[in-house]
Amino acid sequence: MNGIIPLYKPKGWTSHDCVMKIRKLLHIKKVGHTGTLDPEVEGVLPICIGEATKIIPFLIHLNKEYIANVSLGIATTTEDSEGDIVTKKDITSIPSSEAIDAILQNFSGTIQQTPPMYSAVRVKGKRLYEYARENIHVERPTREVAIHEIEQLGNKSLPNHVIQLRVLCSKGTYIRTLCVDIGKALGYPAHMSYLIRTKSDTFTLKETITFKEIETAIEAERFEQDMLQPIERTVASFTAMEVDKEQKVKVLQGQKFSVSDHTLETIVTPFKMMHQGKLLAMYEKHPTKENEIKPVRVFNMHKE
Repeated sequence: MNGIIPLYKPKGWTSHDCVMKIRKLLHIKKVGHTGTLDPEVEGVLPICIGEATKIIPFLIHLNKEYIANVSLGIATTTEDSEGDIVTKKDITSIPSSEAIDAILQNFSGTIQQTPPMYSAVRVKGKRLYEYARENIHVERPTREVAIHEIEQLGNKSLPNHVIQLRVLCSKGTYIRTLCVDIGKALGYPAHMSYLIRTKSDTFTLKETITFKEIETAIEAERFEQDMLQPIERTVASFTAMEVDKEQKVKVLQGQKFSVSDHTLETIVTPFKMMHQGKLLAMYEKHPTKENEIKPVRVFNMHKE
């Protein structure tokens, strides 16, 4: 059993909880996820099964999309609604839609972020949230992240002091921190009051499946047919090198290859080795040997 489950992670579950649940349901050990979601966040969490777990290191760097609510007027210890209030300010004037759009432009592109104290970032061997729980202040390293798209959604069902955003961003982006920084730019303390991941690379919210749906499919013996996405879908954005039947055998044996200068110029590392639409391996340019490529991960799904 090899492939991807586009899971809808429920609120209150850790990503590890989801992995353990899938292991129990499918009676399989090789299960992993492609990017941690905080327990209070719901949404798209692709789960890799079997040989697909080998692709995880290549997927965690891909883009994610979120819908988030920025609540103005209150800042918290955790930068979301779960923390204790540290700052309050009356909102005397609600920022206009035009003012918000102008501020959001400043957060588009490559930006610097300081991760929140209640986060899993390591400093001197300890997680930041461990320091926070012990009331120990440590200097937090800034990091560079990319905000590819950011826009306000104009949700009129929300209170005036709440701004709803859609954000397409790179790995490592803290949406909580983004919400706080946007609030500061608007002149108010702020926190993230809601977050849902709506997209993880090509997997969208509309196609996610719940644990209940998985259980039903298993009972009907239709899980693999109805629920499992092919591993090839996860590498759609990677450069491909097509090999013939003879080369396929060598790729599956994990052999290195010599290639032409022209071939090297047209590929971006890492890249996928394909045969008739099937993923065989992920390769990269050899770090020391010119005109040579070497395997990074070999998949054993298509051996004859």
